[in-house]
Amino acid sequence: MNKPDLPRERMVTCFESKYLNVIDLNYAEGRHYYVSSRHSLEDFTVLKDEEEFKKQLPDAVTCFVIIKTKGAEPRLLLEKEFRYPTGQFLSGPPAGLLDPEDKDAPEPRVETAKREIKEETGIEVLDSDRVFVVNPLAFSTPGMTDESNALVCAVIERDELTGLNDSNAESTECFGDYSLLTKAEALKMLKDGKDERGFYYSMYTWAALMYFVSDMWKQEG
Repeated sequence: MNKPDLPRERMVTCFESKYLNVIDLNYAEGRHYYVSSRHSLEDFTVLKDEEEFKKQLPDAVTCFVIIKTKGAEPRLLLEKEFRYPTGQFLSGPPAGLLDPEDKDAPEPRVETAKREIKEETGIEVLDSDRVFVVNPLAFSTPGMTDESNALVCAVIERDELTGLNDSNAESTECFGDYSLLTKAEALKMLKDGKDERGFYYSMYTWAALMYFVSDMWKQEG
């Protein structure tokens, strides 16, 4: 496969800020491809060689949280988080950015998952719980951004589950209610393409639903 030539000198900065940067990949005369990224301008994925590309860490972690309590069938935990671009509370799995200090942990993705689950649901992941990486890095929409998420599953076993809360959430985050879906309810949400309110959801929510109903979580970790 022959890759397009993308020399650094033809990459033009269109927008630069603390939270987001945009560059124009001027890959040929009169040809432009715009890429947004959380990364600093010198750390865009497009600048990595093949070995760096294979070893990079994700920007964030999405958590497939499966709850097992006594006397009840396993359920998938989803939260309703206000998503600013849509202006609505959307159903989705707990998720968050990989912090710089997480990179020094034995498994950075798992470290991030444990912290995000605690912050967004109030559940403290115990050593007795199963937590494992489902996918080390999945790109969100590589036609527009190099942003990526790891997918991590946490199987939480408790006698009972009480006190779901977002008291430790970051100040910019805003949460509504929580849902605990049975397999039948998750299948219905998949088939409908909407949650119980008739609201659409993200591809990461779709992935969490699919992973749960496939029973793959029973075979891993």
